[in-house]
Amino acid sequence: MEEQMVFAWVMIFCLAIAPVYGQHYSKTIKLGGRVEKKTRLRFFYHDFPGGKNPTTVLLAQANITQDFFSPSPYSSLYAMDDPLTIGPERTSTTIGNAQGLYIALSRDPNKFTAVLYADFAFTTGRFNGSSFSLFSRYPPTDFVPSPDTICEMAIVGGRGAFKMAKGFALLRATSSNAMTGDASLEVNVTLYHY
Repeated sequence: MEEQMVFAWVMIFCLAIAPVYGQHYSKTIKLGGRVEKKTRLRFFYHDFPGGKNPTTVLLAQANITQDFFSPSPYSSLYAMDDPLTIGPERTSTTIGNAQGLYIALSRDPNKFTAVLYADFAFTTGRFNGSSFSLFSRYPPTDFVPSPDTICEMAIVGGRGAFKMAKGFALLRATSSNAMTGDASLEVNVTLYHY
């Protein structure tokens, strides 16, 4: 009986500590002399859902969403193909585009929040053919054209010159129109890549 009791306590102890050691695992991998690089980029991103040539379109919406500019676009899915430019004006030199999807996730009709996935691809200049991927929560209603309002978003990958990119993007509105949904944003990106 005493042996069974000892065995039971040993089993309980082993089962109790197994999850503690099983939750964390890491392995260091040397990348054959590759050196991690840091790149900083600054450009402007223009999102125009209105007008004759929109850069963002509604793909799907829930029955509760009335129209594209509904005060409650909860669960609406949008596709985007937005230009990236050197300057804050939409007519500035185009250096690439941001293509992706975002879905409206806030049930609060007064605060639009989305989760955004976008591939920021460069089509000219030093980084022509390269891109980085952004996947993060995006609260555009927090933006007002002000240098004090900045949104931080996560960089989760890249290709070309930005292979295995990670980092962050800081977005600040340079202009926005609540009636049409049009917005231009300054984007400052810090990338760590190989």
